[in-house]
Amino acid sequence: MRAGCASVSLLSAAEAMVNRSTAVLVLALSACDARDDGTMRLVDPIASAPAIPAEEPPVAINPVSPVRYPPALLAQGIEGRVLLRLYVDSAGNVVPDSTRVAESSGYPALDSAALVGAPELRFSPALHQGRPVPAPFLQPVQFRGPRSGRARP
Repeated sequence: MRAGCASVSLLSAAEAMVNRSTAVLVLALSACDARDDGTMRLVDPIASAPAIPAEEPPVAINPVSPVRYPPALLAQGIEGRVLLRLYVDSAGNVVPDSTRVAESSGYPALDSAALVGAPELRFSPALHQGRPVPAPFLQPVQFRGPRSGRARP
């Protein structure tokens, strides 16, 4: 009798596992978008969430820029502009690993210097209806030598 009960319990557990697996598969498939070519694209729930647009973008507040001009390029008089894509949280802190080069200066060393210094940049947060909000934005970094008459980054 016990052997029969045990096998019934195992069968019920196996059926339950199959039912759960089927439910997970159905949920996974329902989260996908079908395409005409037979492929499926997973839907990114974070990307589809509407972002609150900032009325006022973040503002850099570092008294001295943490971005260092590569000495070899400075000595050669090589100048440029790197446009960084940053994301700051509602406290104005750069979110780790969020920094990307949106537009290159054309010099990998300048691009790299901008990326290395970006985590030390400090910002007042973006504002939406007077309240601090996290926000993505573009931050230019200028590399100008003292001979050009313009300030360094």
